[in-house]
Amino acid sequence: MFSIKGRSVLLFLMCLGVAYAAVGQAPSTTTPDLNGAWGPYRGGRGADPRFTAPPASPIVLKAQYAKAWEERRAAATAATQRGEPLPTNGALCVPYGFPTMMSVAVYPVEFVQTAKQINVISEAFSEVRRIYLGKPQLPADEVPPGYYGRSVGRWEGDTLVVDTVGIRENVQYQVVPHSDQMRITERIRLVAPNILHDQITIEDPVYLEKPIVYTLAYQRLQNYEMVEFVCDNNREFVDEKGVVRMKVREK
Repeated sequence: MFSIKGRSVLLFLMCLGVAYAAVGQAPSTTTPDLNGAWGPYRGGRGADPRFTAPPASPIVLKAQYAKAWEERRAAATAATQRGEPLPTNGALCVPYGFPTMMSVAVYPVEFVQTAKQINVISEAFSEVRRIYLGKPQLPADEVPPGYYGRSVGRWEGDTLVVDTVGIRENVQYQVVPHSDQMRITERIRLVAPNILHDQITIEDPVYLEKPIVYTLAYQRLQNYEMVEFVCDNNREFVDEKGVVRMKVREK
């Protein structure tokens, strides 16, 4: 038997639960499950505009670096149009690194989530990065430069906030140069049960006039098994002028 006081408390809790359910604001007590493979979710025919990624911010370098960057991009575009693309990390069998590895063509990425760590594996080139949860970030100058840097994350409600420093200067997004002071912040969240967004913000006080902000959208791939992708000595090579060529197979 409940006392009158006990019944009053129970009734209050029940009403509170109904109110939360009515407005859709019931607090979540579970950590979002990011486990599994995720493929790119792009706009276009059949895509739900509510879940497609918003437009990226413009890339604005500081004046002293902008001209050289624009010339570099123009030269790369012209070379590709001639059928003589300039070498990329992929052509050289070098890892794309972070953040480019998070979106390479149509290849998926896989999240492997535990309470203390989240590993992200890209199917393209089998690249792996590790996000350490509940650990403090180190000063950038104490992190040995690498292809993926050092990433630490924390949960802010339903959003995984990831801070990354220590990216090698030859690992670039959109061939944008950067310094050892570059910092990348991600906000990763489920915008629907099977739709994931990763908002990426790149900051660099040396090269960038303003941060680069863009969002990657993914859809969950049910029961998908990641395929091994190894970059070995294939038919592509870089000639003495830095142009990617194709080897001719011997008959």
